Amino acid sequence: MSSSSPPPDDGEGEGSDGNAGGKSLSYGEAEYWDARYVEEGGAPYDWYQRYDALRPFVRRFVPPASRLLMIGCGSAQDMVSDGYVEIVNIDISSVVIEMMRKKYFDIPQLQYLRVDVRDMSMFPDESFDCAIDKGTLDSLMCGVDAPLSAAQMVLEVDRLIRPGGVFILITYGDPSVRVPHLNQPGCNWKIVLYILPRPGFTGKIRRHVLDPVPLTERGRLPDGFVPEDPDSHYVYVCEKMQVLTGAGSPTINHIEREGEE
Repeated sequence: MSSSSPPPDDGEGEGSDGNAGGKSLSYGEAEYWDARYVEEGGAPYDWYQRYDALRPFVRRFVPPASRLLMIGCGSAQDMVSDGYVEIVNIDISSVVIEMMRKKYFDIPQLQYLRVDVRDMSMFPDESFDCAIDKGTLDSLMCGVDAPLSAAQMVLEVDRLIRPGGVFILITYGDPSVRVPHLNQPGCNWKIVLYILPRPGFTGKIRRHVLDPVPLTERGRLPDGFVPEDPDSHYVYVCEKMQVLTGAGSPTINHIEREGEE
């Protein structure tokens, strides 16, 4: 979903702005994205942030030899140029998948598959070292059945990541509206938050982009930070922890909090 213009920053809940044959379509439906790519002439570009802005996070948390799942078809070719050797790009739109296959047919490190992120059963458990999403979860949160779609996506990503691997989520959603989805039962993430200025921001940057933002005990932004800041994107680096075994052992999610190392 991440190759065209992003969804509006309209928060949680239902939404759509597509219409095909008189039928209103949702951001979570393949028909919406197929029609949109055809209408826009198939000119993809990166949502939210380009690779040069995200590179510090990718290089710190994702070794180049990793098997990487790119949720939505952005400019993964930049990562190949940076030394990454196996990137599986998925998208719900068959139109954009075919377009990207033709465009990058000569780059063997890139694979393009038509997959709904809510059901990735074609991939076996723990078959990726890392997954990256910038915009797909946000799109689902603007569609019908938003909470269910978000839960399905996050659970599937958790299933596919090996213990010790990471899920990097780039979103406009601050912790109050994203941590509950990441921190759902069945997942076992260590979540660290970073804040990245949006492209075009000209104000004073308060902190280095690789300085983590400590969250409160409730998983919220600390005092002094603006919720849903229009000048920022939120980068959640979620490390998959080893699942505790034993009868009745609860799933424990870890969040970097104020005062913790």
